[in-house]
Amino acid sequence: MARQTIAIKASSRNEMGSKKVVKVRDRGRLPAVIYGHRKDPRTVDFDYHDFYEAIHHGHRLFDVDIDGQNETLLVKDLQYDHLGRRIIHADMVRVDLSEVVHVTVPVVLKGTPKGYSQGGIVDQHLDHIVVECTVAAIPEEIDVSIKELELDQSIHARDVKLPQGVKLLSDAELLIASCHIPKKHIEEVPLEAVPMEPEVITARKPEEEQAEETKEE
Repeated sequence: MARQTIAIKASSRNEMGSKKVVKVRDRGRLPAVIYGHRKDPRTVDFDYHDFYEAIHHGHRLFDVDIDGQNETLLVKDLQYDHLGRRIIHADMVRVDLSEVVHVTVPVVLKGTPKGYSQGGIVDQHLDHIVVECTVAAIPEEIDVSIKELELDQSIHARDVKLPQGVKLLSDAELLIASCHIPKKHIEEVPLEAVPMEPEVITARKPEEEQAEETKEE
């Protein structure tokens, strides 16, 4: 399914510098920079809740109303806080719906593999791929069916069926998923009790030897 634009509002932002950006965030706004189409970069801010909800639901293509002017923007990069939870900045690029772009798209595994009945489990090794397509054709996600995946089989990027008009840019040999028997838990063998060391009989002292010789005489 091609990605649809979502309408959202933004306000022009003239504040520059880290301290002023912090104040923007304190007001519940998300600072962002807009690039592209041979225009000067533009600083704006979004309502944090609206922007986060859109991102959380998989949206990356926005129809943005900036103080009454509309622009179609694609999320280029998101910066998160040190915990990786809260978005603290967004980089957006101006796009045209007919423009060809390179984008990263999530990979979602679908179905129950045949290998499950053989005692296997599935590991997903890659959760995204890079593709080339027009902005209007950007997929929300790439669904990969694993129903036919049997034990000791794998799926590579080259095996993924892409929507019409979407071209794979990631390495075709990249491993997407595999089915295998889980490694059995190896229990540690308890160490046997260490045997008591035998008593060491020390050599007799010279005086003791002389005493024995005297007795024998």
